[in-house]
Amino acid sequence: MNIAIVCYPTFGGSGVLATELGKALADKGHNIHFITYQQPVRLSHFHTNIFYHEVRVPTYPLFDYPPYETALSSTMVDVITNNNIQLLHVHYAIPHASAAYMAKQILAKEGIHIPVITTLHGTDITLVGRDKTYRPVVTFSMNESDILTAVSENLKEETYRNFAIEKDIEVIHNFVDVKRFNRKPVDAFKKLIAPNGEKIIVHASNFRKVKRVDDVVKTFLLINENIPSKLLLLGDGPERSLIEAEARKSNACDAIKFLGKQEQMEDILPIADLFLLTSEYESFGLAALEAMAAEVPVISTNAGGLPEIIINGNCGYMSTVGDVEEMSKNAMLILKDKVTHDRFKTNALTQAKKFDIGNIVPQYEKLYERLIVLSPAS
Repeated sequence: MNIAIVCYPTFGGSGVLATELGKALADKGHNIHFITYQQPVRLSHFHTNIFYHEVRVPTYPLFDYPPYETALSSTMVDVITNNNIQLLHVHYAIPHASAAYMAKQILAKEGIHIPVITTLHGTDITLVGRDKTYRPVVTFSMNESDILTAVSENLKEETYRNFAIEKDIEVIHNFVDVKRFNRKPVDAFKKLIAPNGEKIIVHASNFRKVKRVDDVVKTFLLINENIPSKLLLLGDGPERSLIEAEARKSNACDAIKFLGKQEQMEDILPIADLFLLTSEYESFGLAALEAMAAEVPVISTNAGGLPEIIINGNCGYMSTVGDVEEMSKNAMLILKDKVTHDRFKTNALTQAKKFDIGNIVPQYEKLYERLIVLSPAS
């Protein structure tokens, strides 16, 4: 199959999933054409079946904000027309779904029918999409997509709750490449971070308010009072400076390390003893799943789609949003002895394997085949 994938190229979950999906499809022999404004961060190696098409947005004095959506639609038309594309898969509704609709209408005038799948990822529905500025266009373009998918049952329910959707939404969960994350930790690296055998606790996010990274720090400080630990904070974003300021006020400032954005998470997660995710909402929780694939138990909130991947008391524990006392107590239950910790580690990997890329990608392939067969041009 010849498939065009439209996504954001950044570190966010939607871009990561779209890129990893494309790479996995290319490994299976499909031709994948990425369309975005810069090369995706996870697209770092040459592959004969992968092609990247940059969306170029001309700047003119007339435009305070260059019309990216128009440039994106035009690029879609160009790529589809000149590469025998059979299907267009857009990730994150804004503005990709509406741009896809425009491209589809332009192509229809030329007698080309291109099926469109829109995959919903989270904030495109739960935050940005609900803004009255975008709602009518987002609702319309979702309904005009040939197929809508969501990365969790929770996100599916949120979409129906907040938009007048007139079609079925199919759930295909996010995935993880277990082999990539399940590797032996580098002892020298672990000793560098925790020279005195401290427990290593990790959090990774984009440091937005919804992630409640201040709760990560509060939970860690309570753990550290009882079990000597180190906290590694991975990522960057608008709340980082505030979190850094709070960390400096604590007595355990030296035990908290800000490592910034990290592309090679598979090199860091295997040295962790515990993963903390204290979000107010997660449409799925890809960061938690990646941690579990690295045999790292997870302490999280029970928000959004997290209960779909974490089994409470088995591979981690979930608590009510903001309950740092319970989260710290649950963390110490896991870390208190090696037997308990090893059991949670084993369970974490077992659970992650259910969401392995090898189980999820075929679900997308079946979806593609269904649409291509139904296409009038097939």
